[in-house]
Amino acid sequence: MATPVVTKTAWKLQEIVAHASNVSSLVLGKASGRLLATGGDDCRVNLWSINKPNCIMSLTGHTSPVESVRLNTPEELIVAGSQSGSIRVWDLEAAKILRTLMGHKANICSLDFHPYGEFVASGSQDTNIKLWDIRRKGCVFRYRGHSQAVRCLRFSPDGKWLASAADDHTVKLWDLTAGKMMSEFPGHTGPVNVVEFHPNEYLLASGSSDRTIRFWDLEKFQVVSCIEGEPGPVRSVLFNPDGCCLYSGCQDSLRVYGWEPERCFDVVLVNWGKVADLAICNDQLIGVAFSQSNVSSYVVDLTRVTRTGTVAQDPVQDSRPLAQLPPNPSAPLRRIYERPSTTCSKPQRVKQNSESERRSPSSEDDRDERESRAEIQNAEDYNEIFQPKNSISEADAATAKEAAKPSPAMDVQLPMPNLDVPPGPPVITSTPAPKAEPAIIPATRNEPIGLKASDFLPAVKIPQQAELVDEDAMSQIRKGHDTMCVVLTSRHKNLDTVRAVWTTGDIKTSVDSAVAINDLSVVVDLLNIVNQKASLWKLDLCTTVLPQIEKLLQSKYESYVQTGCTSLKLILQRFLPLITDILAAPPSVGVDISREERLHKCRLCYKQLKSISVLVKSKSCLSGRHGSAFRELHLLMATLD
Repeated sequence: MATPVVTKTAWKLQEIVAHASNVSSLVLGKASGRLLATGGDDCRVNLWSINKPNCIMSLTGHTSPVESVRLNTPEELIVAGSQSGSIRVWDLEAAKILRTLMGHKANICSLDFHPYGEFVASGSQDTNIKLWDIRRKGCVFRYRGHSQAVRCLRFSPDGKWLASAADDHTVKLWDLTAGKMMSEFPGHTGPVNVVEFHPNEYLLASGSSDRTIRFWDLEKFQVVSCIEGEPGPVRSVLFNPDGCCLYSGCQDSLRVYGWEPERCFDVVLVNWGKVADLAICNDQLIGVAFSQSNVSSYVVDLTRVTRTGTVAQDPVQDSRPLAQLPPNPSAPLRRIYERPSTTCSKPQRVKQNSESERRSPSSEDDRDERESRAEIQNAEDYNEIFQPKNSISEADAATAKEAAKPSPAMDVQLPMPNLDVPPGPPVITSTPAPKAEPAIIPATRNEPIGLKASDFLPAVKIPQQAELVDEDAMSQIRKGHDTMCVVLTSRHKNLDTVRAVWTTGDIKTSVDSAVAINDLSVVVDLLNIVNQKASLWKLDLCTTVLPQIEKLLQSKYESYVQTGCTSLKLILQRFLPLITDILAAPPSVGVDISREERLHKCRLCYKQLKSISVLVKSKSCLSGRHGSAFRELHLLMATLD
């Protein structure tokens, strides 16, 4: 393999004192590349913004060193595993503890979030892999097969598989739908430190302490190629977002590889020592490394890095043209992931006899709140960290280096200009930019959406006449009061009508009356009650509710969407298997009126669910809580495709 040209395209961004004691784990947010989470021997999890020296938030609750941390894809949740085997999940937006998961008997060595569901996988020094349901606070599956500590876990992009790497020199692939091991990939001669799925193809990369990187075909379950001669143990690898190459974080260098055939496109010297994690943001690769209590971050400009199609001949000047690599006609075309395509909800459930895996929601949640805290140390950075917009310049790195010299407790604001736009004089304006109304009106907010005090006051043309008489102001403010009272009175009467029907009839009749009123707010109020008792749901009720659910899912009100998602989830969990089984059953002999009626209802429900599945699929790409709910529904509706 030819030795590539060494280029100078990297610089050190900053160095921070991350913890009062040694740093034991860290992770970069892969979506933004700007959020850094660190775990330390001081039992804390600290969150940082890349290129800013101050801690944004500090999460407490663990009573032993934090040895593994992981952020979910939208960077809304963080999970941390400790030396004692406990796992804690925090909601970063709400700044509070979400779950505490107990069950492992030794150190937590690896964690990963499922890409589409609220599940977390954990690997431990006790050699077990566990899949946790965050909502139910319990272990869903336990996978056994490794003989030593599990060092890395990764879900496939479609959420169908889980790859694990361990100190026993093996990589294993687990089928989440079947709850069993699909394949084992031997070949490494040292502990396997990291695995990574190709973002598009059925391909898996693994890096080991034996200084090799292996690529595995996930259709044929065999090795595709093997890259040898790494300068040290491979601890961090990352595919380019378009899948054209693989980045390997080596000792003091970044290497760019292809795999069919195996070749090295480029080498970038970066004095980061033993890099711990990599992320890509705005055509820049961010690398982080830690030593004792310090964490250093580095930037590599990927626009100056050779990533595909060419291989350097000799280590000469950077300007020398690179030789074109002939295409490989034998390189296979692999299958592409379908997102999402499965749900991990039906294999054997682990029998939870252990007292540590059974939890009392009331007592444990209260204890979590008491023992765990989220200390927001920089509110402005906390509000802005999840929406990065600009690239990181070398000037920012110098600024950050100077600002990091004082104590990390100082509140220092650092600029983050765009590389493409030269800095200009500051612009001062007294008119704030108009704030667009959100597409979805949140269920909980401090003020009404779009409410402006000026709308309720008389227009004033001359500044000298700005003073208002109290009576005039009150008359303007009360303009819409009568209208609102009429609306609320009408809704109250409608709910009284539905309640009267329910007391004299059944739930189906009351739902029919609510639908007949043609007011979605009444339907929402009724469904919020019905959703609390799953036993009230019947097949004939589904035929009436499903068209209303489709309307709720398209509403601009968050509370309506949440109610619709909850009702649809109940229907899918309770009735979808029944509907598919009845529709797939062979026709009966003779006349069975009840069976014909049931078959008609199932056909009607199936048709409505197919229509809703198109809507759910279109909304599954949303971010935040909405996107998570729609992705979970899409998983549950996978059998309809």
